[in-house]
Amino acid sequence: MSSGSPSETLKAAGELALLVAVEFGAQRKTLPRTAALARDAALASIDGEDPATPSPRVGAAGWGAFDLQASLEEFRELVLSGGAEIVAEVIQRRPKPDPATLLGSGKVEEIAGIAASANADVILFDHDLTPTQLRNLDEALPCRVVDRTQLILDIFARHARTREGQLQVELAQLEYLLPRLTGRGASMSQLGGGIGTRGPGETQLETDRRRIQRRLLHLKQELESVRRVRSQQRQRREAVPVPAVALVGYTNAVKSTLFNAITKAGVLESARMFATLDPKLKAILLPSRRKVLLSDTVGFIRNLPHTLVTSFRATLEEVQKAEVLLHVRDCSSEMQEEHKAEVEKVLGELGVLSKPRIEVLNKIDLLPETERACVLESLAACGSVAVSARSGWGIEKLLERVDTALVADPIVEQRFEIPQAEGAVLAALGAGALIRERKFEGNLVAMTVAGPASLMGRYRHYWKSAGKPEYGS
Repeated sequence: MSSGSPSETLKAAGELALLVAVEFGAQRKTLPRTAALARDAALASIDGEDPATPSPRVGAAGWGAFDLQASLEEFRELVLSGGAEIVAEVIQRRPKPDPATLLGSGKVEEIAGIAASANADVILFDHDLTPTQLRNLDEALPCRVVDRTQLILDIFARHARTREGQLQVELAQLEYLLPRLTGRGASMSQLGGGIGTRGPGETQLETDRRRIQRRLLHLKQELESVRRVRSQQRQRREAVPVPAVALVGYTNAVKSTLFNAITKAGVLESARMFATLDPKLKAILLPSRRKVLLSDTVGFIRNLPHTLVTSFRATLEEVQKAEVLLHVRDCSSEMQEEHKAEVEKVLGELGVLSKPRIEVLNKIDLLPETERACVLESLAACGSVAVSARSGWGIEKLLERVDTALVADPIVEQRFEIPQAEGAVLAALGAGALIRERKFEGNLVAMTVAGPASLMGRYRHYWKSAGKPEYGS
């Protein structure tokens, strides 16, 4: 069976891998960012548009699609994240995919020879293979064949730490594996029925399918239990109104580093893709002294397998329940517009595109001085925020932006008159809100306070009114 067991796509660190990349049709190459900016400025002058306004052409089909080299570079990162060592690469351009083997028969023979001479342990395709293609390639090539989706699932399996994450990965792996069950020779032959039986036994293939279907049902039941527990935890959190904010973005956009810069949580930071799999939650204080829950979620990627979006719905519920999304983008990447389109595609699948989003342009410190100045100048018009998660630059500005974007528990200003004896009330307002003004008048403290509406409402009987406030009512 070409796919191996669900958790053993790459069986050991340091496996020798042959990479195969395919480009179909006359795909136009993506221009470098500087060339794209020059092109947009020229087009804007022709059309009478404002050159400072992002052109709708960027990211459109044919202009912003992933080109072969960018796709191959991303695939190399995936392979390294999977723990394999790249020994050779093969690239083919074809008008359309071959339904039997994806590639032409001559190229398959060439790959077989390269794999044999390089002693490759596995051949990795930067493309999804149909069950038929996977079976035919497995028979024609001298070592295991793994496609893009299977590789991503393997990386997820390596990084899953919590029980919930492990269940979700296994569910996605088995759903991918079920239609691709193949076998050869005696391992898939019918079982002997013996004398007196009513016929031959079921095939090994049928046995495997039945066993996987049983396991799938069991996993779905366990994950449903996880969802119930998570829902109960969320209901307890929602009993005390604390807004939630979620970090989303393309994989390797340094979301975890930004999460650490904001929360000081010390979660794993890694240049490898999908280093964060299980969501992280941390309470933080905004400049208004309002408390929010910040969550760090799994990164998205081009052609993210649909089985992952489905299987990880329990994890991605943190994104669905968040009041504001922080879309973290690597502004130093040549492919940032394409990455943005891929993230929005997944957010659309989750049904959260209508939520308020703040674009966070990370790695601003990596841009050349002139380009950095141009980006910073254009931020005010588009509502984005530039930060450097590594140095901490721009974090305060980002938190202020989050403060203004939250609407569930808005900041209001209120006048109070509170007896000095009410120390608990004074302490609660001092800890959860900003004291604009404070005066002592006899045994009263007259205060002007700006804070969350829920906190202000909790002590409404101390609000200053035209008449004397009725304390303790």
